[in-house]
Amino acid sequence: MKSNSLSFATRAIHSGYEPSEHEGALNPPVYMTSTFCFDNVEQGAARFAGEEPGHFYSRISNPTQALLETRLADLEEAEAGLVTASGMGAITATMWTLLSPGDRVIADKTLYGCTFAYLQHGLRKFGIDVVFVDFTDLSDVDNALSENAKVVYFESPANPNMRLIDIAAVAERVHAYDKEIKVIVDNTYCTPVLQRPLSLGADLVVHSATKYLGGHGDLIAGAVLGQKSLVDRIRIEGLKDMTGAVVAPLTAFLVLRGLKTLELRMKQHSLAAYEIAHRLEQHCAVESVYYPGLKSNEFYELASRQMSGYGGMIAFELKGGFDSAVKFMNRLDMIKRAVSLGDAETLCQHPASMTHATYSNEERSKHGISEGLVRISVGLESIEDIYTDLVQALQCS
Repeated sequence: MKSNSLSFATRAIHSGYEPSEHEGALNPPVYMTSTFCFDNVEQGAARFAGEEPGHFYSRISNPTQALLETRLADLEEAEAGLVTASGMGAITATMWTLLSPGDRVIADKTLYGCTFAYLQHGLRKFGIDVVFVDFTDLSDVDNALSENAKVVYFESPANPNMRLIDIAAVAERVHAYDKEIKVIVDNTYCTPVLQRPLSLGADLVVHSATKYLGGHGDLIAGAVLGQKSLVDRIRIEGLKDMTGAVVAPLTAFLVLRGLKTLELRMKQHSLAAYEIAHRLEQHCAVESVYYPGLKSNEFYELASRQMSGYGGMIAFELKGGFDSAVKFMNRLDMIKRAVSLGDAETLCQHPASMTHATYSNEERSKHGISEGLVRISVGLESIEDIYTDLVQALQCS
C-alpha cells in the first residue's frame, strides 16, 4: 500500500503490511524464531555480507521487528529505523556506534536519570568527554562545540521538568559548525504525533517505546530512527556486536498494536493534561506548574511552534516543597504511584527519589531537578475522576 498520501492515523495502522501477502491475516504474524534457513551456502554468505536482503539471525533482524521499524520510520519521516530491547538499548547502541575515546558529547543539562547516569558515569569511564550545558541558551551550545564533538544530545520536552529545546535552532547551529556532528533528540514525550525532530533538522530520533508507542504498560522496548546508512551502522555495530539489546518478536508485535491507537491516545492524553494543568495552576496548594500548553509557561511560544499538541506530561511544585510532595503522593487513591509514563493509567512519581535518583543532590540542583518536584503522566481515565483524586490529595496550608 502506498502511504505517502495517507493520514498519520491510517499509516499507523496499515504502513508496511499487506494481508494478501500473509494468507489474508489481518494482523501480521509473529516470527518466533531465532534463526533463518538458506537455500544454499551462497545465499547465506551473501546475507551475512550484506550483499543480499533477508534475515539470517534474530539478533540482527526479524520480520516482525522489520515491520515495526518500517512503520515507525514512516511515522517519524525517517529513512529507516531500528527497534531495540529498551529505550536505553537504543541510546547505548547509538552512542557506542558513534563514539570513540577522546570524542565529545554535548548534552542538555536535564535528562532522564538513566541517560544521565550513562553519560556521566558510564561513557566517561571509556575516555569520552561529556559536557552538560543549558540548551535553552544557544550561546552555551556554541561555546561547547569543539573539534572533537561528535554528538549533541537532548530531550524536548525534558524529563522530568518539561523544559523545551528549540530543535531547529540547535540543529542549525551545530551543523553550521560541523555537519558531521550528529544531533540526537529523545522524542519519547511527544511521539511523532506531536513532534517530528528529523523534519526540524535532527539527525537521529530515539524513543522509549515502552511509553506512549506501546501505550499499555505491558512491554519494554526502544527505537532509533534516521538516515538509513546511519541506522544500518547502529544495527551492525551498536546492536549486534556491542549491546545485544535485541527486541523480542512478541514485544515488536505489541508495539505495532499500540501504534494503531497512538494518535487517538495522544489526543486524549493531551486534552486531559491541558485541562488538569490549567486547574492545578489555580489551586491554593500548588506553587508552580510546568506544562508547555499554559500561556504562563516560558516555553509556550516555542511549544506552539514546534509541537502540534502539548502532550500528556505535567510537572509541578507544591507549596512546602519535599514534605508536601511526599504527603500529596501518599494520599493519592486512584492515581498510581509508579514510574514510567504513557500508560492508560495516570501515574505519579517523585523524580528526586525515583527516576532521577542517579543524580547526586548537588547534580539535581545544578540540573534543574528540585527535591519537591512531582511528575504526573496523565492517563486515559475521566478528566473529572483524575482531578478529583488530585484535589483530595492536595491540602492548602
